[in-house]
Amino acid sequence: MHDRQGLIVYVHHLKQAKSLRKFGHVHYISRKLKYVVLYMDQDIIEATKTKLNKLPYVKQVLESYRPFLKTEYENAKPDKAKEYDYKIGL
Repeated sequence: MHDRQGLIVYVHHLKQAKSLRKFGHVHYISRKLKYVVLYMDQDIIEATKTKLNKLPYVKQVLESYRPFLKTEYENAKPDKAKEYDYKIGL
């Protein structure tokens, strides 16, 4: 399995949102804020970002930082009520 990352592409008009399919998997299109969320492999993200910035209908391209964030939390204090329920066997 390849590591994937998201790109947030802000466009001037939503008509061009369909043409972004050739760059990656379109995950979400926001009609109100006029942006498209694309997912692609991490190894091609820099090349795709430069291509997208050259397009006339693209305002801005941002990378998602989700793959680089730590999702395992330490020192999480358990809830006293849940701890009590586990001891009873509910």
